[in-house]
Amino acid sequence: MTDELQQTTKLVLERGYLASLGIVDEHGPWVADVIYIADEDLNLYWMSTPERRHSRAIDSGHNHVAAAIAVTQSADQPDEGLQISGVAKRVEQPSLELLKQWMRKKRKPLTSAIGAVLTDHVWYQLMPDRIELIYQEKFGYDRQKVL
Repeated sequence: MTDELQQTTKLVLERGYLASLGIVDEHGPWVADVIYIADEDLNLYWMSTPERRHSRAIDSGHNHVAAAIAVTQSADQPDEGLQISGVAKRVEQPSLELLKQWMRKKRKPLTSAIGAVLTDHVWYQLMPDRIELIYQEKFGYDRQKVL
């Protein structure tokens, strides 16, 4: 991966807010929107309750997942987004930094999420094995393979 592709991918991850997470379980395919954050290695993280269908699927071993992130908001903007596939897992000992970063993305004070985190939410991580970048401004309609 070139530095330009990595930097552009990080920019798109920072500008995005929701990832549409696709799973397949014993009942078939399912998509759920999650508010995500990303680390330097392009891993995605989100919080969810273990009772949600996507969480149950990941926890029960249906953990090869896909995600789509669309940053483009209107037809007059250039296409910008990511297509990602990889393996997801529950994060057993999340760091406080994850929560801080997630709350900054939501633009809310840290104290407003403490109750949810301590009672019923858990963290999940998507470790990508494939990332395709859509960035029309630089690359036209050619998707760029990042991973």
